[in-house]
Amino acid sequence: MSTSSTNLELRMAEPADAPTILELIHELAVYEKEPDAVDCTEADILRDGFGPKPLWECLLADWNGKTVGMALFFPSWSTWSGRARLYLEDLFVKPEVRGLGAGVALLSRLAAIAQERQWACVDWQVLDWNQMARDFYHRIGASHREEWLNYRIEGEALARLAARSLEVPK
Repeated sequence: MSTSSTNLELRMAEPADAPTILELIHELAVYEKEPDAVDCTEADILRDGFGPKPLWECLLADWNGKTVGMALFFPSWSTWSGRARLYLEDLFVKPEVRGLGAGVALLSRLAAIAQERQWACVDWQVLDWNQMARDFYHRIGASHREEWLNYRIEGEALARLAARSLEVPK
């Protein structure tokens, strides 16, 4: 997708974009006040995004030929609707180009992808302190689902729980 009135172009990421995707992930981590939280490597990106069974896809936004944003996503599945959903893992637009339409363009394209694939909806999370993003999402018609809370298990707690696992016959 290209818009002639701007210098914005969207494209699906390719293996050669792995360094750029990793750079954007690091910039997002800095923005989210977690600069040391990224363990992901280019090898991880290549293996899981472009290997024989890709686990995710990435839409990139280029402004004047330079990549300035990304939307990394993958399908999840709803037992209630019986349909896939598009889960947006990361949406990031470089601060210097925010307000120029890249975020709307990325989310609009994701909405189109969801509809083309007959997926039920687009889901994502936002940090509670990120009021600018929350306001943006409300402006485009997204709703905040207060009735659902996010949970995670990782590290030692994950290992302890896994150690309790029963064997499943093959």
